[in-house]
Amino acid sequence: MAIKNRNVTVDGARAMTMGQFKAWMKTIDDDKDGKISKDELSDAVRGNGGWFAGWKAKRGVGSADSNGNGFVDESEIGNLVEFAQKHLGIKII
Repeated sequence: MAIKNRNVTVDGARAMTMGQFKAWMKTIDDDKDGKISKDELSDAVRGNGGWFAGWKAKRGVGSADSNGNGFVDESEIGNLVEFAQKHLGIKII
């Protein structure tokens, strides 16, 4: 599942709104359980042409998962946004 929004900012980052980011998150939730797993995030990063998808997904879920359940849920989206902006070249506007 690639990020379909191709808005690019001056610094080269892909830009999307928080609503677009949340909508994208729902598209990568393959099992529709309302949580994003490391494997789901890895597939999304890989599908978007990202390198080191498994490593980035493990780091992303690890940094966003504040309750330690191994998944990113609705309450942890802000943490994942922060990771995406720093490490995935996504800018949330």
